[in-house]
Amino acid sequence: MDNFIILFLLAVIQGITEWLPVSSSGHLVLASRIFGYPNSIEMDVAMHFGTLMAVFVYFGKDIVDIIEDILKGKWKSSKAKTGWLILIGSIPAGIIGFAFEKYFEVAFGSLGIVALGFLITAVILLIASLDFSAIRKKKDLSVFGALFVGCAQALAIFPGISRSGSTISAGLLSGLTEKEAMRFSFLLSIPAIFGASLVTIGNRTLPSEMLWATLVSFFVGMASIHLLLKVLLTSKKNLRWFALYVLLLALGIGIYLFL
Repeated sequence: MDNFIILFLLAVIQGITEWLPVSSSGHLVLASRIFGYPNSIEMDVAMHFGTLMAVFVYFGKDIVDIIEDILKGKWKSSKAKTGWLILIGSIPAGIIGFAFEKYFEVAFGSLGIVALGFLITAVILLIASLDFSAIRKKKDLSVFGALFVGCAQALAIFPGISRSGSTISAGLLSGLTEKEAMRFSFLLSIPAIFGASLVTIGNRTLPSEMLWATLVSFFVGMASIHLLLKVLLTSKKNLRWFALYVLLLALGIGIYLFL
């Protein structure tokens, strides 16, 4: 298969799976193996940059309002509070990512670790889909809640563990509604993905052909965010379908490795 077509398909996969709770990293590792295409650092950064831009565009007003209130010193506004909670929630992933960077490079080359990550994602989604009547619904997170969601994001550094799935689930378990849990999850992704991309790419220059991968992942990412917000996660019970999907992936990879 032509490399351009493979790159296009990988960008589509990245755009879909970055925001759906199924792990884009796990899917890219798996798809790269299937297509026989090397999963390079440049490709990974280019595609993640595209999906990151999708968040900037889709939640542009929220981002502008957060920055505006912080710069104007409106510390007690809900927007400014969200901004501080995003910074607090970004701390765990920053620490874990910096401390174990070399180990993650090895993990991304192992299908066994990817299968384990998919299995963990399935368990997380199943737990979040349950009806915990003791959890009181609220619109805003506490500092402890932000750290809890941040720890879930740090866990998702491992391939196969969904970042959006983990953080949305943590938000739901902290008492947020489906919509607010997704909103905070997507906004929390900005410093995580941007920081990881800067550290990963270093002083490298992205090849010009990767621009197409960035554009494709951007447009597909926009569509997947809209689909998730408006259709797929209007009820947390729908997480069970994603849990079943990643569970089947984990079992499939496990059987392949065993045979």
